Amino acid sequence: MIRVLVADDHAVVRAGIVALLAGEHGIEVIGEAADGEQAVQLALALRPDVVVMDVRMPGLTGDAATARIRERTDDVRVLVLTTYESDASILSAIEAGASGYLVKAAPAEELIAGVRSVAAGEVALSPAIAAQLVARVREPAPPVLTPRETEVLRLVAEGLSNREIGARLFVGEATVKTHLLRAFEKLGVNDRTRAVTLAMERGLL
Repeated sequence: MIRVLVADDHAVVRAGIVALLAGEHGIEVIGEAADGEQAVQLALALRPDVVVMDVRMPGLTGDAATARIRERTDDVRVLVLTTYESDASILSAIEAGASGYLVKAAPAEELIAGVRSVAAGEVALSPAIAAQLVARVREPAPPVLTPRETEVLRLVAEGLSNREIGARLFVGEATVKTHLLRAFEKLGVNDRTRAVTLAMERGLL
């Protein structure tokens, strides 16, 4: 029997999740929590196999509650069930120690399967969430500029010419041009203005 605690601050939503899970063979709902603090207290007191946890709750958030539960127990697993599916929300929940992340719009079968998977020690992710994470992992790494390339671009941003930059850094104009060309290549641009703009957009300057 999989023992489940449901944590959601919306009473109607919580009741719906409870009713869905309670009607499944091999699953028993042993408690309900209306906020993060209550979820932590009940998880520590009742020791469910799985906590179905909402993210946005008053007071202690679902992520923070998940982290506390995971810090204090080895056997209570958390399955996040939320309407939010941004990269930041997903990564925050996983970093907090959640074993799964499903969206509330998912089919009932997906939630039930997620509870069973998490209880078995597996990871449960909605197909859409899994696709998002894969896409994020496949994103090219941001370019890394050397300190001197960054310095040269910063002086370009101040409006200095190559000759003026060389004088400021005590290097030849050709050396300045070399640093700029390397920065252009890393940023995938062909001119000074675009290089400075893109470097600023990416937080490199």
